[in-house]
Amino acid sequence: MTNQNEQLLISKVLAGDTRAFGELVEKYQQMAYTLAVRIMKDPADAEDVVQEAFIKSYEVLNTFRGDSKFSTWLYRIVYHKALDRIKSQKRRYAESFDDVKESQIRADKVEDAYDLLTKKEQKQLVLEAISKLPEEEQTLLMLYYFEEESIKEIALILDISMDNVKVKLFRCRKKLYELLKGQSHNLAV
Repeated sequence: MTNQNEQLLISKVLAGDTRAFGELVEKYQQMAYTLAVRIMKDPADAEDVVQEAFIKSYEVLNTFRGDSKFSTWLYRIVYHKALDRIKSQKRRYAESFDDVKESQIRADKVEDAYDLLTKKEQKQLVLEAISKLPEEEQTLLMLYYFEEESIKEIALILDISMDNVKVKLFRCRKKLYELLKGQSHNLAV
């Protein structure tokens, strides 16, 4: 969908055509869900966040100026909705996400060393390491490496400068490297 097609759909929505908004939802639902589930770590919570984000985007669609892609604008809403939900849920969770991940890592130690070399497990190790980073750093890495967003798009989504994105990416890579190095050492023992 081109920016011109998106602008046409947005104009239709603003004129009262809810079916046009349905087309936008259909186009970006999976993208929004992918980001939400990576932040929330729970599919049900991610679905709620996406629903809240689409409701919010519908309510404030008239504020979309078109100086970025619609997907970037929507990503930003999803990101902030997810962070809001995490903040409100923190008190309700008794078991931390880190404890769950630690038990999964210990279970991985038992597996055959050859199995650890498969791409799926390598990706899992990377995701486990990423999950140990602060939420903003997790999101930054996910947007850059898994969603393949540009530095400019990430800056718009996270509402920070492009230079700040570059600096944070550099720092995140260093932290991720240290975590992965620690995991591989722990697994080898």
